[in-house]
Amino acid sequence: MEERQSRLSNMDWKRFRPYLCVRLIPQNSMFSNFCHVLNPGVYSLDFAELMDDRYIDSESTNIRRRCILEARDRGEVIIACAHLNNPLTGGDSWDNSNKNVAKEILTDGSATQQKFNTWLDRLAEFVTGLKDSNGNLIPIIFRPFHEHTQAWSWWGNTCTTETEFITLWKYTVNYLRDKKGVHQFIYAIAPQMDNQKTENDFLYRWPGDDYVDFIGMDCYQGLSPTVFAANIKTISKVSKMKLKPCGVTETGVEGFTDADYWTKQILTPATGRNLCMVVMWRNKFVGANENDNHYYSVWKGHPSEKDFIKFYNSNLTFFSHNLPDMYNMAENVTVK
Repeated sequence: MEERQSRLSNMDWKRFRPYLCVRLIPQNSMFSNFCHVLNPGVYSLDFAELMDDRYIDSESTNIRRRCILEARDRGEVIIACAHLNNPLTGGDSWDNSNKNVAKEILTDGSATQQKFNTWLDRLAEFVTGLKDSNGNLIPIIFRPFHEHTQAWSWWGNTCTTETEFITLWKYTVNYLRDKKGVHQFIYAIAPQMDNQKTENDFLYRWPGDDYVDFIGMDCYQGLSPTVFAANIKTISKVSKMKLKPCGVTETGVEGFTDADYWTKQILTPATGRNLCMVVMWRNKFVGANENDNHYYSVWKGHPSEKDFIKFYNSNLTFFSHNLPDMYNMAENVTVK
């Protein structure tokens, strides 16, 4: 413990652009990636720009490929979302102005379906080319259409009925798996649960047990560890009921300054629950002449710096180098 604290206290901390992850693999373990020296147990990224109309050249694709391969070489778990543009209107993910987008995607032969299929084709080509040093495909936890229970996105409850969303989810999985031969995805559903929710809330718009492998939740509860703890308890119950692993796929407070944030708001609510991971949202890259409070983690001089060191040194937290071999099957375990 003393060696770990000394190493952390003296390193050159810096704000880091990729999504910030708290990692839990053994029960109740956690990790947060906040600098270039400490690597996460979970590496999180967004696939959208290599799929939709923002796909212009190979630069962003190559960056993502390099980061994924490096994370795999370190033995980390990889998870990805996709803030896809609206394929009907041409707007961004937040464009919920047209209620026909899911209908058009699901209409055989429509221009919107053809465009959406092209986006899935690009994703399939990218991920099936991701292989480790032994030539094995790299598994990725993929959470398409995240926060599907809210209104902000074109796949949310403003634009799609429950039936339309479920059909869209199944269409996407079937297309990638059965038509494009993508078999390395672990499909994660991630409802948005900012307030205290029930088991029925978690299962709203559930696509079916055969179409979900991992149960997540995006929980932006603010500085309310009581709500966070209650939702973690509920997702753990759903996980047990569905016989599927669960984790917090997004959380955090933008621009927080609380000195005890990590132990009070993250570690304590998660302790004693069967979570696989907790993923913090990102710290935006800030240039030398910028002043931006879009951050969800810690850096040198932040008010929570000392508390993060305490969080890091907890026997419940795991960083990349603490992970067991995540890519070899455990003894006496068979997957059917």
